[in-house]
Order: sequence, then structure tokens, then C-alpha cells
Amino acid sequence: MTGSIVWFKRDLRVADHAALCAAAALGPVLPLYVVEPELWAQPDASARQWAFVAECLEALRGDLAALGAPLVVRTGCAVEVLETLARRHRLSRIFSHEETGTLWTFARDRRVGAWARANGMAWHEGPQSGVVRRLAARDGWAGRRDRFLAAPAAQPPGLSAVPGVAPGPIPTARTLRLAEDRCPHRQVGGRQAALTTLGGFLTSRGEGYRAAMASPVAGERACSRLSPHLAFGVLSGREVAHAAAARRAERPGGGWGASLRSFESRLAWRDHFMQKLEDAPDLEARCLHRATESLRPRTPDATRLAAFQSAETGIPFVDACLRYLAATGWLNFRMRAMLVSVAANHLWLDWRATGPFLARRFTDYEPGIHWSQMQMQSGTTGINTIRIYNPVKQGRDQDPDGRFTRAWLPELAEVPDAFLHEPWRWGGAGRVLGRAYPEPVVDVAAAARAAREAVWGLRRARGFAAEAAEVARKHASRKDRSGHFVNDRAPRRRRPAAAPGQLSLDL
Repeated sequence: MTGSIVWFKRDLRVADHAALCAAAALGPVLPLYVVEPELWAQPDASARQWAFVAECLEALRGDLAALGAPLVVRTGCAVEVLETLARRHRLSRIFSHEETGTLWTFARDRRVGAWARANGMAWHEGPQSGVVRRLAARDGWAGRRDRFLAAPAAQPPGLSAVPGVAPGPIPTARTLRLAEDRCPHRQVGGRQAALTTLGGFLTSRGEGYRAAMASPVAGERACSRLSPHLAFGVLSGREVAHAAAARRAERPGGGWGASLRSFESRLAWRDHFMQKLEDAPDLEARCLHRATESLRPRTPDATRLAAFQSAETGIPFVDACLRYLAATGWLNFRMRAMLVSVAANHLWLDWRATGPFLARRFTDYEPGIHWSQMQMQSGTTGINTIRIYNPVKQGRDQDPDGRFTRAWLPELAEVPDAFLHEPWRWGGAGRVLGRAYPEPVVDVAAAARAAREAVWGLRRARGFAAEAAEVARKHASRKDRSGHFVNDRAPRRRRPAAAPGQLSLDL
């Protein structure tokens, strides 16, 4: 008997799973998830992410068992696990979805590919999103993406199991030696949780999406909250796109029309940013525009970095957002962008110093979104509009009554409302700052001026614009008036078109 391994990675579902369907059509199937300790030891991995994945694996095991073949879980090196199972059970094929991941997963997949070729194993990889592997040029990409999403979703197939394979335990975070990571309000993983979240957004919560998503208070409910389910493939992008289109076809009144269009636009931006990492796998390690490598010190200021990581920058709205993120694993898009901007511009920290820390905090960490946005908000792409967020203004705009800030910074209870977002201007600041709450690590206004001068000074340097045009040719896309992506051949004469700031695309 010969059969197939279906290697699950960031596609933890049975619905709309082309790899599972293709394997099932050929005979017995061994559904496999490999827990890779080395992957979970990387600086962008965290216990909160693993807890979410473990819940997804438990649910997936039940869904697969109902189809006829429960999930097999093994811990170890992917090549060694695949080799052992293939040899022991006479399996000749591997099916999986393409993964747009980190340099580590890219290198692992290359090792698996080399092993498969050397041992006569057929490895069939297919897309699970609008991202296109080995894309020669961005022209025509949008149409390919739209056609992929418009295709019918594959239905879960009946399965014939490979006999004699023990399911194996799903390890705990402690077993994987992951650092303790308290996240009391983390979202729950698993297919049922994902479907409940999707249904709640499309039937009730999403009407105010467009207007409320920028607020850390209103956005907690109004945003879809689907990002972790999309990041680990509990839902496919196609499933979500079909559900949103079906809801829009019902022509609901009120604010639904605008909110659904905005949501569908963000689904498209999600694939767009993931395509950037697919085209440039080292995006997490190097600045997209080479000249910006010299913009900030590669060795970060230890005091400023520690203040950012411990939510003690002395800038109230920034610290409130960081504490909220620590407790929930989520933050709305504008606040994510603000955090990166403050770290890069006010604290003058290299994005490679703060990127892994933020990645660990996000339960919905998606490498293709995260690293593109880290660079975009840090101004190192050379093609995107420079955004230096004013955290004081953001606090006043997004938390005008101070409810959010006070909830996460109770030590500022004594500070009057008028001075909450800049307590250093309050006459009684000495009673709080430097005691219950730290002094700001930088002068907010002066730091912003210095950053703006440095960034624009570099952009005016000889040769910068020419390289920016080449970066734009390879990586930049914009939308036309009908909402479709088109390729940008060069940046605009003054400032290039900017995509939404949406770190990890919180949706």
C-alpha cells in the first residue's frame, strides 16, 4: 500500500483545503503536523502563539477524525519526521500548501525539497491564497489574485487513514521551553471559534467597522478579529472573501455597505503585503531601500528599547497601547502603526530591534504582513509616505475621554484630564512622574523634528530616488478608482501612494 502525507503548516482546517482534497483522491492519507522546537525557539515566536496553535490542532484533530483520519502530531525536525513516517508506512507523496513565512521556514522548506528530490518523494505544493510563487512581475497579479479568490471553495473530503499510526501528543508551551507569557485576554483558537467570530462580524459587529476601526476602544468590537484565524489558516482567505461578498449581496442598510467594502479592500491588501515577502524572502533582515541601512544605529539604545518593551516610555498613550497588547495579543491597526512609528522615529530604534518583540506580542503574527509593515512604518522602503505619528495627538484623537489610557495606566489617576496625554505639562507632575510613572524617555516634539530632518535628508541624497524607483517597480502596487490593484512603475513625483498602516493586518 502507498499513500500520501498531508503536511499541515499554517493551514489548520479541513474546509477549502486543496492539498487535503488532492491527497484524498489518490488513496490513504496521513494528516501530519510537525511541531518544530527550533522554529518555536526563534525570536519572533511566543507561548501565546503556541497556545492558540495548540487549540487549533485539537480542533483540527477532531475534524479530521470525523472525516476518517485523525491528525498525527510529531515533534522534531521536519525532514527527520517526514523521512521516518514515509519509510515506516511506505508513503510516496507529500501534499502541502505553500507557506510565505520567515527566513527560517524558507530554509526548512528548501531542506525538505532537497530531501524529497534525493529520495524520489513527490512533493506537491499549491497556493492557499492570492500570493503567487516565483512571480516574474507584478503586472497582472491583481487579476490572478481575484480569480483565485473567486473560485469555489473545496469541500472537506472523506478520508481513508493510513493504518497503524499513533496520533501523538500535542506538546505544551512548557514542553517546548517557551518563556512564560501571560496573555489573559487572548483570542481562542479552533474552527468553531473562527466561524463564530466571522458570523458575529458579518451579522452585527461589522456595521461600524469603517468608522470605528481606528479607535482602540471601539475597534476592539468593530474590527473583524479574524486576523489570528487567517494567520494560521483556520479560515482561508477565500472563505472569508466569499462570506463578505455574500453579506454585501444581501444589500444590508445603514453603514454596512461602506464597512464591507473597506473590509474586502483590506483582505486584498493582506495578499498584497504577503506577496512582498514572497518576492523578497529576506525582507525581515534587510532594508528594502539599501540607503536606509545607515539611517538608524543597528545597535539600539538599550535604555529606550527596554522602556518600549516594558511599556515605560513615559508617553501615556503609547504605554497604554503596549500594556493592552501584552494582555490581549491584539491591537487595532492605527495603534500598531503608531507603536512602530514611535519606536522608529521618536526612540530612533532600528526596526529589527523592535520587530521580533512586537511579533511575539501579536497572537495574529503573520510574517508577510509584519515585516512589510515594520519597514513601511519605519520609512525604510523608500517608496511609502513618511508617517511620523504624534502619540500625544493620537491619544487625544482616539481616546478623547481618557477611558482607554486610564484603564491601562491606573498610576495616572491623579493627573487631570487636560494633561493626561502629556502629564509633563501639568503643574503637579512632580508628584507622579519619576515616582508612580516614569518621565518620558525623549522629548516628543524634539524627537519628531530630529527624525523628520534625518529621514528627509536621506531621501534628498543623490541616488536615493533612482533606487526608490527600482524598488517601486518590483514591489509597489496601488489601486485604481474601481478598487483594483495596478502596478506602480515608479514612485510619484512628490510622495508615493500609501497603503493602509496595518501591522499584521488586524482586520
